[in-house]
Amino acid sequence: ALTVRFITRRFIGDYDPTLEMIYRHVAIIDGEMVHFEILDTAGQEEDSLQIEEKIKWGDGFAVVYSVTDRCSFDEVMRLCFLINHLHCSPRQPPVVIVANKKDLQFDRMVSTQDGENLSKALKLPFYEIS
Repeated sequence: ALTVRFITRRFIGDYDPTLEMIYRHVAIIDGEMVHFEILDTAGQEEDSLQIEEKIKWGDGFAVVYSVTDRCSFDEVMRLCFLINHLHCSPRQPPVVIVANKKDLQFDRMVSTQDGENLSKALKLPFYEIS
C-alpha cells in the first residue's frame, strides 16, 4: 500500500499485498528527474539467498513494519544488518525505518517509543505513518 500510494498519490485499498512487484516511476526531486524501480517484496517468508539477492539489487531501502505486528518489527534489525553487511562499501545506501498503520491505535503492538529507540540504536531515520 505504501508503494502504491507513493506512485499514485492516493490510497488504493484493493490490491494484493502478497504479490511481489517491481514498480517503475518517474518523479521530479529537487528539480531533477529521478527514475525509480521499486521492488515491493510484500514481506513474504523467503530463504536467505533470495533476501540477499534482493538487497544487493537495491540502491536505497525503506524497511517497513506494521505497528500491529510485533514480528514485523522484530525483523527490522536483521534486515538492516543484512543491508549493511551486503553493501559494505565506504558509502552505505540510504535506509529509513518506517512504521506503518499508525492509525490503528487499538490494534497497536509496537509503541512509537520502540520504533524511535531502534532507529536511534541503528542510527537511521524513523517515520511513523498511516
